Amino acid sequence: VQLQASGGGSVQAGGSLRLSCSASGRSFDMNGMGWFRQAPGKAREFVAAVNPSGGLTYYGDSVKGRFTVSSDSAKNTAYLQMNSLKPEDTGVYYCAAGKLILGQAPTFYEFEYFGQGTLVTVSS
Repeated sequence: VQLQASGGGSVQAGGSLRLSCSASGRSFDMNGMGWFRQAPGKAREFVAAVNPSGGLTYYGDSVKGRFTVSSDSAKNTAYLQMNSLKPEDTGVYYCAAGKLILGQAPTFYEFEYFGQGTLVTVSS
């Protein structure tokens, strides 16, 4: 499985961005796609994930109510709509795919595939 992320950029605080992650190839074990981010000098952080077949979504505490994760199974693509962006949302965002344990918050170790990062910069 190869993942291609796009949509990063620079925006002022309060603005919006939409990230896309397209998957090619297929793993029959894969049931979820998601996003992690990492800011300079900070630990990797889970952002959001989606289970396309069941419609389940998961969010990190810092983005709940502001970000929305969705998917288009026909296009093998996941999206991350980011609204009300804050400077602390700045970082490199990585899309990921794997076999999620449904019904609980995803962990990094459930994701087997990662795309290249896309930079999101939010200025104050």
